[in-house]
Amino acid sequence: MDEERLERRERDILALERRGFSGPGAKERAIREELGLAPVRYYQLLNALLDDPRALAHDPVTVNRLRRVREARRAQR
Repeated sequence: MDEERLERRERDILALERRGFSGPGAKERAIREELGLAPVRYYQLLNALLDDPRALAHDPVTVNRLRRVREARRAQR
């Protein structure tokens, strides 16, 4: 297997981030049901993915958008 490729779960996390969710709790429900992860663990994995060059190569639009959101939140603190 190519070391430069993302794992299935990593690709699934990015795919979930590309989707829109309607209503409160919809995203957290999808995280639990589709990925089998607790939301806290999901966000830990997502945050690590944002710093992974393989994730940027796989989905630059989503990764760059999420990096901007993360930086804006850090700047507010």
